[in-house]
Amino acid sequence: MKTLLKFGLITLVMILNSCNSSKNSQTKKEVKMELSNKEKVVALLNSFNTGDQTPISYINPTKYIQHNLAVGDGLEGFGEVIKNKPEGGFKANVVRAFEDGDFVFTHTEYDFFGPKAAFDVFRFENGLIVEHWDNLIEVAPPNPSGRTQFDGTTEITDLDKTKDNKETIKGFINDVLLNHQNDKLTKYINASNYKQHNPAVADGLEGFGAAMKYFAENGLVMEYAKNHMILGEGNFVLAISEGKFGRGEDTSFYDLFRLENGQIVEHWDVIEPILEESKRKNQNGKF
Repeated sequence: MKTLLKFGLITLVMILNSCNSSKNSQTKKEVKMELSNKEKVVALLNSFNTGDQTPISYINPTKYIQHNLAVGDGLEGFGEVIKNKPEGGFKANVVRAFEDGDFVFTHTEYDFFGPKAAFDVFRFENGLIVEHWDNLIEVAPPNPSGRTQFDGTTEITDLDKTKDNKETIKGFINDVLLNHQNDKLTKYINASNYKQHNPAVADGLEGFGAAMKYFAENGLVMEYAKNHMILGEGNFVLAISEGKFGRGEDTSFYDLFRLENGQIVEHWDVIEPILEESKRKNQNGKF
């Protein structure tokens, strides 16, 4: 009898261990399948290429605030764009992707009614996308230094310096772009190693100076009036601002900076006119 009881207990333990092992295995699978917010955004943008419908589920179906003024609000507005896609559909190549708290921002090469360079920002709540901002511009030829709107460094480093790098860009925006303290340029920008990806501007402070001289001689403006958002991950920081550009058009500035040792060493941007109110498909504002 004791032998049978002992055997029964051993069998029960083995069954329980087997169940626990199965549960642990299932838990590991679930953890493995859980995507980060950054991975969800990349999957959503890649769905333009694959046609996969799964990433649509990463958007909150009852709360999706759209700040692209040419697109209707909510999932309905997103669906309307997809419905009117050209023959062959849209394409997206995510060149860089970053995560900062509840925000994910990407640098993407689109074929979206023609080749476009873009920055997108997505805000998450409880694992779902609830808000979206972006800036898009036509893809241009390489700039005077031979750089494109997409090439350059992609590796994210210095994660422990994210906060400091965001503060550096905040200072640069306030001191130089908003308050025109150009004597502080070399405090923020590494003059000997500054790579520029703006289609019209060459590398270094000389390229920046030549561009400003051209603007002044031709009655053009590049005026930053207000910064709305600064997001970062490691050595990359994105600043979103508004102001005037060209002949004085209301403009949205998206500037992506890469930093090394507390200074800016690389810059990409997308400068887009703000759509006039009569043409807007939502009333959420650009920012």
